[in-house]
Amino acid sequence: MNKKSDQYILGISEYELNRLEFQHSVWKEVTDTFLEKLQIQKGWKILDVGSGPGFVSFEFLEKVGKTGEVTALEPSEFYLNYFVNKCKEKGWNNTKAIQSAAEDAELPENYYDVIFARWVIAFVPNPDLFMDKLLKSLATGGIIAFMDYAYEGLSLYPRGGAFENMAETVRAYWKHGGGDPYIGAKFPKMFRERNIELVHYRPVVLAGGPASGVLQWADRFFNVHVQQMIDMEIIKQNTGDAMLNDWNEHKQNPDTVFFSPILVNAAGRKSA
Repeated sequence: MNKKSDQYILGISEYELNRLEFQHSVWKEVTDTFLEKLQIQKGWKILDVGSGPGFVSFEFLEKVGKTGEVTALEPSEFYLNYFVNKCKEKGWNNTKAIQSAAEDAELPENYYDVIFARWVIAFVPNPDLFMDKLLKSLATGGIIAFMDYAYEGLSLYPRGGAFENMAETVRAYWKHGGGDPYIGAKFPKMFRERNIELVHYRPVVLAGGPASGVLQWADRFFNVHVQQMIDMEIIKQNTGDAMLNDWNEHKQNPDTVFFSPILVNAAGRKSA
């Protein structure tokens, strides 16, 4: 493994691993639908960038079969070890694990049939460098695919409480870590500038009430990361407390509806 810092804006812990697993289950139908659009074939080589514990990598392994190959690229040793150990348990030997940020990784050129990143590029400080590095490793005719935010749409009904400021606060949180909360809106331009054919582009929003997976997913995020935003002085303690109180009151209301931020699914094909 290529060693790299474990820095990760949302933290690295058993709690966060469990949150990521729950997140994957909530967004699995959206992810599966997008992956079907990529028409992945047996024998393909796939790079899962910022793979975390490998929940999407495991999906890829099912699709490429024993003749294919899946590489998990992840800076966190903790999450990458989870992936490696799980592959050993399952007897999957057609995998590779690289511990590195994408910008620093030693990757083969013109090699992968699909390069995929979910909730990654919005967090990197230089998305152009990130994409250029990945495209060098993408085979001619290969697909580069992203699932990431255009961070609008986050809302809670009935409206009118302190939660109204949550979207702007989370956008500030992303920017504080050097990320871009609107990266999903920039994929068409980034592809066009690199002569990448845009073959799929679709925004997705999930919504539901207090018992829904999407609201419970958001709850796991807010209950930890609002305090982190306070600690980073992005918001004041009383502001964060008011937002959480509003959120918790809505959780008790059976008529509450939560809307996720916009997640953009985008895929492009590399020409000769």
